[in-house]
Amino acid sequence: MKYVLLALAALTFVYPFVWMLSASLSAESGLGDLTLLPEQFTWDNYITVFTKIPLGRAFLNSAFVAIVTTGLVLVTGAMVGYALARHEFVGRNWIFYAIIFTMTLPFQITLIPNYITMVRLGWIDTYLALIIPFSLSSLAVLLFRQAFQSLPQALIDAARIDGAGELRIIFQILVPNVLPTVLTITILTFMGLWNEALWPLIVIRDESTMTMPQLVTLFSVGGRAEGQLGVKIAAAVLLAVPVVILYLFFQKHFIRSMASSGLKD
Repeated sequence: MKYVLLALAALTFVYPFVWMLSASLSAESGLGDLTLLPEQFTWDNYITVFTKIPLGRAFLNSAFVAIVTTGLVLVTGAMVGYALARHEFVGRNWIFYAIIFTMTLPFQITLIPNYITMVRLGWIDTYLALIIPFSLSSLAVLLFRQAFQSLPQALIDAARIDGAGELRIIFQILVPNVLPTVLTITILTFMGLWNEALWPLIVIRDESTMTMPQLVTLFSVGGRAEGQLGVKIAAAVLLAVPVVILYLFFQKHFIRSMASSGLKD
């Protein structure tokens, strides 16, 4: 009975995605039936998407922004987390509490101040507007701090005796010992950045700089799809495929890292 219930739950989650893939390969007239196999199989929906919008360029933009920003999050998160975990200074706990407090605030609250900052810096329609505001993550700081606190102080003392500086201690000694945390932050950050559409819609107007979620959103609601549901679904499939592939490739590492980092129920 347990496996039957689990199988039913899995089908509940999987069915919409399977139908979406099937619908993207069906002719417009066959979208009314919720079947798992394409009706009147065709590639026309995908051809239309690539014809009407520069999806390849948007894919490269999203990949560049997500990879660079994730790297910055790992570097800044490790450095701040190390300082909060291993250095004694006035106001350390208050700074940590302030960082935790920012996690409770919805991103929409900071949209206007962040947009004004981007305008004053002249970063509108540039990659900097997509990267810099997300280059420091409070979640990354929290996870790195907790992970570094769990490591023995003797490890750091031995590295200092050998002449290692602070940066070398962080990235060559401590980070390799908390790989589950690194993987958790990498996957969560990359997936969040890849799916981000609201912020790019606000700060990017040049089509050559648009990310894939932004371009697909504008394509679906802006009239280019000409009301064709199959074309909209095809665009959504193309947006979801990279994340699905990433998850399938790192599935075991993702589950292990989530469990090791204490993010499980």
